[in-house]
Amino acid sequence: MGSLDLPQSPNVFHPEKPSAVGSRNSLAQDYRDQQKEVNQLIEEETNKVLHHLSTKLPKDVLERLDVMGGLKEKLYNYFNQNYQNMFNRYMVTAEDEMLKKVRGFIDREEMKVLNRYTPKEIATLLDEVGGADKFNTGEIEKSIVNMYGHLQGHVQRGINDLETLTNSLLRQKTDVGAFVRGENAYSIVKCAFKDNIIKPKTVTDVKLSVNILDTELISPIFQYQATVEYLIKDLLSGHLMNLIDKEIEVLKDELIDEGKEEMTDSEIIFKKMGKVLDVTDDDVENPESKRYSVVSKELMERIANLRAEIDPETFDQLNVRENIKHIIDIENIRNRGFNTAINSLTSILDTSKMGYQYIENLKNARELLLREYDDTNVANLPDERYQIRLRYYDNAQLLEERKAYEVMVRSFETEVEHLWDVLQTQYDKSKFMVRITDFGDLAKLYEKHIQKKYKMPKGEPAYKDIAKVWDEISFVNAAETDVEKMNRTFVYEKDKMRKKLVIMRERLKKMYDYQYPVERRVMEERLAFLEAEFNKFDYLINPFHMQPGLLLDVDITSIKRKKATLDGMANVLNEFLHGVSKGFMDQAFASFSRRRSTVRADIAQTFGSGEEDEPAAGTPSGRAQFLDVLNETPSLEAPAAETVSRTPAATRGRRGTAKTKKAGAVDSTASKGRRGRKSGVRTL
Repeated sequence: MGSLDLPQSPNVFHPEKPSAVGSRNSLAQDYRDQQKEVNQLIEEETNKVLHHLSTKLPKDVLERLDVMGGLKEKLYNYFNQNYQNMFNRYMVTAEDEMLKKVRGFIDREEMKVLNRYTPKEIATLLDEVGGADKFNTGEIEKSIVNMYGHLQGHVQRGINDLETLTNSLLRQKTDVGAFVRGENAYSIVKCAFKDNIIKPKTVTDVKLSVNILDTELISPIFQYQATVEYLIKDLLSGHLMNLIDKEIEVLKDELIDEGKEEMTDSEIIFKKMGKVLDVTDDDVENPESKRYSVVSKELMERIANLRAEIDPETFDQLNVRENIKHIIDIENIRNRGFNTAINSLTSILDTSKMGYQYIENLKNARELLLREYDDTNVANLPDERYQIRLRYYDNAQLLEERKAYEVMVRSFETEVEHLWDVLQTQYDKSKFMVRITDFGDLAKLYEKHIQKKYKMPKGEPAYKDIAKVWDEISFVNAAETDVEKMNRTFVYEKDKMRKKLVIMRERLKKMYDYQYPVERRVMEERLAFLEAEFNKFDYLINPFHMQPGLLLDVDITSIKRKKATLDGMANVLNEFLHGVSKGFMDQAFASFSRRRSTVRADIAQTFGSGEEDEPAAGTPSGRAQFLDVLNETPSLEAPAAETVSRTPAATRGRRGTAKTKKAGAVDSTASKGRRGRKSGVRTL
């Protein structure tokens, strides 16, 4: 059997040996005089620069530069040092990489030959033990790639955390980006940093609200009051969607195998919509309906309106509905999602040394209250503390929350407007026996004169006859469309109330100056109360911008220069979101199953034992075939253009003649198709 010796250059380190690591020389250069070639190139570049300088610069400047002496030598040395190092290292690296590719190609071809010519007994034994596909290393390789990918992801997250904390320390400022990482930022409903009311200079309060949608939860959450019928229908819906996805994947594979164009994202969506009619329908009354193909109509009627608890008077262990409920309860579908979220949060808090003294798990309400300290009096609590509220909201609960939120906004508007009217009345009374106090008094004094002197001659309406749209507090708000009506932000209303509160406080100061009559004290107390309550309300989450899912509401108080609780809770929340939420997934990227560039017949190696794998009479062995391929490969000394132009033509010529020649004794049809395909792919 023939042999081929290739220099093992990557295993040798020497500055002069050809193709060694760190060498200035390469075998592919066929011992050319590199120094002469480089000197010629550098001499030409130096002369070009000097010629350019001599034509562009004045004569007196050239004499100072001493172009023909020191400058030429400096340019020559500069080009020589940088260009030669860069060019030689690049060439040697490229050539070494090419030789490594050749060595890898040899190893792969040798392994193919070994696989192809495995003795029959071994191939039969492997097939009888577990099948040829059981000895494929593809799954192991995928697992290793996934492990390295996760390791790289954890390392990258650690580096990002370190960089974020370093920047925060240098800036002496903590922002939302330092608190919640970028990959989870989309789930934030509200995050606000503000100074503590009692200690504004040293302590900061943080309000963070994260909304994890139903579709993003790894383990779905259901309300405790959800009926068994609802749970089974949800399971059936997921089962039907999986069937549709499998059919779409089969359709994709068929298109790829046939060499047709792959479906676009829109076509996939329409195909899925068309498949829905194949698995279900809306005919509720018909027992033969497709919707009852998995669970019969009779069973669905038995469990109608069956909730988590059955009346003890009607409970019977042998009834159909009790047994169906027992199956659902054993699988723990009803409580699995919320219990998983609670266990994940508490275990992360324990592991990260973020202990808590108070916890209340309202299981039936799907709500968890957790505080670091049992005491709720702010005056008795330390400056480093936190509290967490975890609750699951469905669509019906959110609708009621939105109604209550809107009623509360309107109530604040009424109270602020009432205080505004009281203050305005008191202000008007304070102007008794005073002719001019503000601009309104002056304008009223000159009203008739302006109308007679300026408006009537021009035919323009008087100021009092023009509709006053702007209230001089906030700008005119645009008319609401269906979008604003269904997703109310209340930003305009809140800003208007906030401005009115500020204006009223300033007006009180101007009205009474240093005097404190009973009227001022009463209005200031009311104003302070409304401001405090409005700030608390503004601190809450607007339910119009929440969606059904899990809400994580965190209140943190931390010292500004210490931030121990803040940093610890940031790690806890990121780990919690990583363990509970699947995160945002773009289906355009997640829908790729396989591509033509990744589908090759020689990727999945199997052990064959058929007659078609045996070499025909007179056919050279696999090793000899490989040596013949190497001998037919164009030499590295040939010009690149010649090799590129010659290879396709030669290949087409050989294929064309092979088709027109008559089949001889050596041309075995059984072995020619399979071996010819692989050897054609692997041509150098």
